Amino acid sequence: MDRETVEHMYRMVDDHVGAENLNALLKAFIEEKAQEQGSWASITRCTHDMLGGASPHIDRLAAATELILLCFDIVDDLQDQDHESKPWMRYPPEVALNAVLVLLTGFMGEIGQCGVNGRPLYEISKMLSRSVSGQHKDVTNEVSEVDDYLTMIQEKSGSLFRFACLMGYCLTDCSEETMERIDDLADCVGMIHQIQNDLKDIAQFDVKSDLLLRKRTLPVLYLLKVDSEAFRPVKEYYEGKITADALVQDKEQYMQLIADSGCIEYTKIVQSVCVQKAEELWTDLQVPSPGKEKFRELTYAAFA
Repeated sequence: MDRETVEHMYRMVDDHVGAENLNALLKAFIEEKAQEQGSWASITRCTHDMLGGASPHIDRLAAATELILLCFDIVDDLQDQDHESKPWMRYPPEVALNAVLVLLTGFMGEIGQCGVNGRPLYEISKMLSRSVSGQHKDVTNEVSEVDDYLTMIQEKSGSLFRFACLMGYCLTDCSEETMERIDDLADCVGMIHQIQNDLKDIAQFDVKSDLLLRKRTLPVLYLLKVDSEAFRPVKEYYEGKITADALVQDKEQYMQLIADSGCIEYTKIVQSVCVQKAEELWTDLQVPSPGKEKFRELTYAAFA
């Protein structure tokens, strides 16, 4: 994240938080967010520029994008109780929740000052709610089939990329057709990245892995369908018949079984289908170069 975006986020905190300790805490959270390799603000700016936008508020909107995604990161970690190294996980939950509330109110105040109202404001709220709906399906383990999983990650992760793009085009003269095309492309991008995260996790057999948390990600759904006696303990674990300790005792054996099962290859195939769909949508996107190419580079080119 660039320093200009960080400074805008600091200003938003100063505008809304008078309590010195909470102000300092939020700025520490922002600094942690700034260390990430990806940049949601860049997607917002790129979308705006790609569509010929000229809003004087685009840098503020890009920073607001980062602010709300930081809020979502904190909530996600509180729900999953992982990423203990993150600063917001080193404080009591009630303190982290106060930070979340301030970030939400700060976001609303900032976009209001930038002139985002009416339908754009409604679409922003709807997109963020859509992501929460997907997250709810994830944390309550509502996923049981592949189609359920794909719908869930489209809502959970696709909505966040949609949101970052929406923050970029909400103050442009973008046509309805182009907005819909960008929204569909953003959904694909979100799914590509979420599948990649699930691929990384299945290879990490520890106490915070999706497998031991009984999450039904794409590779896990494949494993649960494997008709092999070797995978019976995994199925029994998901059915609550055995404990996590029983699996962890044979960690190396199960890591090898996962590697040999075909679940990784299967997951990569599904991911490649999402990439192919993204390529089709991107090709048909009627926007000028070089903005179009920059958007692809920022979002999913690494997987193509």
